[in-house]
Amino acid sequence: MTDSIVAAQAAELIHAGFANYHARFRAITQRAQRRFETRDWSAATADAVERIELYDTCIAGLAAPLEALLGERLRERALWHGIHAAYSRAIANLLDQELYKTWYNTLTRRYFKTRGVDADIEFVALDIEPTDRITHPVARHSYAVWSNLARVCQAILDDYPFAAAYAHAGLCAIRIAEAISRRLESWGSDPVRAIELMQTVFYREQRAYLVGRVFGAERITPLLIALVHEPGGIRADAVLTEREHVAQAFGYTRSYFHADLATVGDAVVFLRTLLPSKPIDELYTVLGRAKQGKTERYRHFFRHLERDPDEQFVHADGERGMVMLVFTLPSYPLVFKLIRDRFAFPKESVREEVMGKYRLVFHHDRAGRLVDAQEFRFLRFPQRRFAPALLAEILAECRESAYVDGSDLVIAHSYVERRLRPLNLYLREVDAEAARRAILDYGQAIRDLARSNVFPGDLLLKNFGITRNGRAIFYDYDELCFVHECRFRALPDDEGDGASGGDAWYVGPNDVFPQQFPRFLGLNDDLRAALLSKHEEIFDVRWWLQLQQRMAKGERIDVPPYPASACLDTVALLGQSLD
Repeated sequence: MTDSIVAAQAAELIHAGFANYHARFRAITQRAQRRFETRDWSAATADAVERIELYDTCIAGLAAPLEALLGERLRERALWHGIHAAYSRAIANLLDQELYKTWYNTLTRRYFKTRGVDADIEFVALDIEPTDRITHPVARHSYAVWSNLARVCQAILDDYPFAAAYAHAGLCAIRIAEAISRRLESWGSDPVRAIELMQTVFYREQRAYLVGRVFGAERITPLLIALVHEPGGIRADAVLTEREHVAQAFGYTRSYFHADLATVGDAVVFLRTLLPSKPIDELYTVLGRAKQGKTERYRHFFRHLERDPDEQFVHADGERGMVMLVFTLPSYPLVFKLIRDRFAFPKESVREEVMGKYRLVFHHDRAGRLVDAQEFRFLRFPQRRFAPALLAEILAECRESAYVDGSDLVIAHSYVERRLRPLNLYLREVDAEAARRAILDYGQAIRDLARSNVFPGDLLLKNFGITRNGRAIFYDYDELCFVHECRFRALPDDEGDGASGGDAWYVGPNDVFPQQFPRFLGLNDDLRAALLSKHEEIFDVRWWLQLQQRMAKGERIDVPPYPASACLDTVALLGQSLD
């Protein structure tokens, strides 16, 4: 066969490989509705893990036929240049062509062990915004509102039927209407003129979401209606209209949605109208397209990097990590984390164990309290872009993660995540009331993680960060473990084992003493008192033991992904009607 024929066949094979992946991705995603209708939460969790692993599974499945076709020419650059051209033609008119390009790049980077980028055989295009050319509108329902908003909300629920019944659809409609009216009352009388909702229902953990926006005479705001399925039936649980709350629901501390989208780019365009400040990479990622999220993060970061050729990477603010070396570009909200070659005492982990912790977080429910860290390999930067002290430390202590190649530094392995302000620094910088709010949310973060079966391991303030919205997020994963793996114990005096008299007292590697937590936090008296007043239970061994018992019985403990202020009040509306 001629080179052009081989290239065309390879391009078609790669194209078909992505189509197969996309079809299998949708098949898993489509199960979400049935899981919600049958309240099969364990199966929903298994689906989430299966879908996360699917990309690598399908790439591996494509390798054998592609290698059989290309044979000894598998790594011939000239041939791949032709495959690139043929593949470009095949996907030129597709709405989601950027997803196809990322799929292609995954293959070339594996075969050629690319360090940095290779524009001859890869799709690069750092200078484009991939959604700018998308004008295809996402499928949606539109509702004009003239007077009775509750009737419109009833029509909305009618347009989203489930195999399971609503517990009281009419009451749900009233609750939704009153919540929207109350929260938008600053817009004036009869503030709502229209509502638009995507036809696709979004599912995550134990909830379903209707996603869209509300139009007033002169304003637009996001709208998120959360549905829960309880033993008595499906009901509306919350209405979110504040952009901050909706952004958190679509944020980098949340697990991925299961939303059955035939195409993704048009959905991303619509979501950006709701959340214009949300980075496009986070939108792709939260829709389950993690590889595309990495591509967009890479594209946007390197475009930013070129704007100021003299700005240097520096150590990230915060205490020096014993396991990870963390650096950042001051003008950009990301950090890069490299695993050190050796860990300082008393850390006993090894590199593989640390990587395992990050994989655990990638697969587990993050409950809005764990950063989604993306794993990058073979990033290439000029050495001059690194502050001298940082470069020296990387070369001295991270030789397994980075090396010099000519005038460049190649980061062979790193985790990249959003930059947060370390909690210990934040508490020193803000006023007393802001510090109090932060420390209370720190306590809530520990609760939320525990209820999702995650124990941070190291509760020191330096291991938590504060988002721009004031939420406490955990980001140091080297000692993270499951709650059910821990052995929560009281201190010796309370165990009655005579240890206080000087007898030997064994402490195992998984032993945890909640009463000791406050002693190591370094809080002033006011903050310590506030934390104990609000979250005293988390320092009581009995709370943790009861939590383990509930989990052992198979109970799934709910962690609402929105504030209590967004929840709907059923009791106050009982007895009302749509009239």
